[in-house]
Amino acid sequence: MRLEEKRLSSREIFKGKIVELRVDQVELPIQTERRLEALGLTLGSSVTVMNKKKHGAVIIKIRGTRFAVGKYIGDHIQVRKGA
Repeated sequence: MRLEEKRLSSREIFKGKIVELRVDQVELPIQTERRLEALGLTLGSSVTVMNKKKHGAVIIKIRGTRFAVGKYIGDHIQVRKGA
């Protein structure tokens, strides 16, 4: 028996620029830095910015997993454009 996927409907959820960045420096309280490291946000790691909200929150993707980062944390992570 062969199974095939069939698309029933499709809708666009978000359209925008996706920017890939590299983490250069993190300046946060040590507990927050350790938590971000446990989630995969380490120096030199690749981060994709999926969406930036008006109130300052940012949705990022690290190693295939999406995270919402608040304005305070986002403001204290220094990044550069990745290759």
